[in-house]
Amino acid sequence: MPRMPQSTQKAKSVPTRWESVQLAGLVLTKTVAPRRSWMETGGIALPSAAPAEGMDAGLGIYFQRCAPVALALLILTASAATATECPEHFAGGEAPVLRNEKLAPKARELCNIGFALLHSGLTRTALYAAEHLTRHRVRDAKGDERNDTFHEESRLPAQDRARLSDYARSGYDRGHLAPNGDMPEPESQHQSFSLANMIPQNPDNNRNLWRLIETATRDLALERGELYVVTGPIYQGSEVKALKGRVLIPTHIYKAILDPRTGEAAAYVTPNAPGRSHEEISIAALERRTGIEVFPLLPASSRQRAMDLPEPQEPKRPRSRTAAAQNEDQALADALAELLEWLLRKLGL
Repeated sequence: MPRMPQSTQKAKSVPTRWESVQLAGLVLTKTVAPRRSWMETGGIALPSAAPAEGMDAGLGIYFQRCAPVALALLILTASAATATECPEHFAGGEAPVLRNEKLAPKARELCNIGFALLHSGLTRTALYAAEHLTRHRVRDAKGDERNDTFHEESRLPAQDRARLSDYARSGYDRGHLAPNGDMPEPESQHQSFSLANMIPQNPDNNRNLWRLIETATRDLALERGELYVVTGPIYQGSEVKALKGRVLIPTHIYKAILDPRTGEAAAYVTPNAPGRSHEEISIAALERRTGIEVFPLLPASSRQRAMDLPEPQEPKRPRSRTAAAQNEDQALADALAELLEWLLRKLGL
């Protein structure tokens, strides 16, 4: 089920989930702790040194004694907030949070081998698809034969799911959210062709710019070792169109990327239209546009700052030799053959 923000109708004496996490982080940062990765600390960067100089000795002892309690509080609050059946696909095991209440009705989680998605019976598309993309996975998936086994999603109620007939002669591609090119096994490949993982996508966008963004994301996973990726549609404006009155057509598409080792993150955003126009924006900017908190454990500082993403572009190919250069090569080969023949005659061979 989708997770909504907790009610604000709470007594002030009872800390909210995020207040508890912040309290735990505050206590932990006052203690002696080895430096650990962003993911190991649930998004809280721990210091590598002892308490700051000048700190009262008694206060320092108090923090050290409280650290185990704070750590337990951090773990309990994080685990209690995890409302997903497949946490392995999400950064820190935390599924995205729907901040826009209008997105919640008829939302249903679907867990798959290589990805998870939150499907909406209102839009008849996924609101997002999430993947843990590793170097090993990208290498395993490379070169796999694609089998276009598009199919309706039998796990969804018939009235809430897209039909193959919705896309027929519509002028739109069945565009993957979690790309089939990320799937290393036949079963995960097949699952990626579920219409629950599709959006109505402009053909030019799907086959050109978006293909390059997917490739750039895989290349970044190869470079960095692992990424968490959340991909989804944006429905912007008051006059969103629909295929045959059923499947909503996104105005934009996004792909949010998080490096769990550094805590850096950013997102590609493209119009669902022809051309090469795209943006690379911060996670905070993306959340304002989508109403979805894609990486709930990401610290505020990382939300506001966009990491550098690779430019989506065709791979460079070796320059082909010109016809003139090829003619010169042939003339040289002919001259060498004549020289060899002359030498053989002189030697009487």
